[in-house]
Amino acid sequence: MTSRSKSLDNVPSLSIVIPVFNEPDWIGRSVGALKTAIANANWPAEIIVVDDGSTDDTAKRLAELDVTVISQENSGRFAARLAGVEAAKGDLVLLIDSRVIIDPQSLVFLRDQLAAHPERTVWNGHIETDTKGNPYAGFMAGLVAVAWRRYLAEPRLMSFSAEDFDAFPKGTTLFVAPKDVLKEAAVSFSSLYDDVRMASDDTRMLRSIAERGQIWIAPGFAAQYNSRDSLQKFVKHAYFRGTTFVDGYLDSPGPVRNAMFAAGGVGVAGLFVLVKRPLLALVLAVLGSGAAGAIARKSGASKDQAFSVAKLLPVFAACFGAGAARGLSMAIRKRFGK
Repeated sequence: MTSRSKSLDNVPSLSIVIPVFNEPDWIGRSVGALKTAIANANWPAEIIVVDDGSTDDTAKRLAELDVTVISQENSGRFAARLAGVEAAKGDLVLLIDSRVIIDPQSLVFLRDQLAAHPERTVWNGHIETDTKGNPYAGFMAGLVAVAWRRYLAEPRLMSFSAEDFDAFPKGTTLFVAPKDVLKEAAVSFSSLYDDVRMASDDTRMLRSIAERGQIWIAPGFAAQYNSRDSLQKFVKHAYFRGTTFVDGYLDSPGPVRNAMFAAGGVGVAGLFVLVKRPLLALVLAVLGSGAAGAIARKSGASKDQAFSVAKLLPVFAACFGAGAARGLSMAIRKRFGK
């Protein structure tokens, strides 16, 4: 037995779950990168792709990839991930999105961490966004630099729990945990909405995991996210994220919920000013966008990312706010049965 294979003696078995909806171009790249990372780590792993009711050539592309495919009617990413977790045979399950390209050495890093520190079983991936020539990706990267500057200002091996959950990057874009932990978190998940397709598919579940123990993060366990690249996709995504944001944070006290309420108040005031004094509203919007760009730059965003924040903030705020209003309406309807 070689020293490399010995390193797997105490490492849990691994399953990888990818939910996909209408991504025939990206899913092949994502799976290809995973196979490279698996081979580099010499860590056998099954890859399960859950096709969440795709209506394009995704199913045809999946048939070419030599992976386990589960097909279901469109039910949203949460239901798709849960279906994959239920089918997984590994002790650990790695969740990854279809537009994500894992770094070639990420599974080597994760394998070595598990071998040396078997208690570190829950990991959130370090995500880099490809922003080259894409102002929409640059905008999101700039926002992230502000929101999670505690980690992103100096990326390094760290961990967090429920107490500082809001201060760290997290999401199922790249996330690994024991299968039983993910299943327990999924069972405890209760959306504020009747339509689970609009639910927060990660925040509420990950918060419950953080309440049980530490979540680790490090630049060694990393991937690249490929963002939307058109205004139409950006608007649609902002609207959807506004809805899921309400589901993820409305009943979770903390700085993020406080910021949500503050932003809502600013939005209402802004609408009032827009109706009464549209020129003043325009001036305030320009000043606010410029200030946001400056804050992003100070928090570590590049010049291009900060410029994207300043340029696109009004569009994002309007769409995200509309999505949040939809989310509040959906939560009220479920709460009061209307």
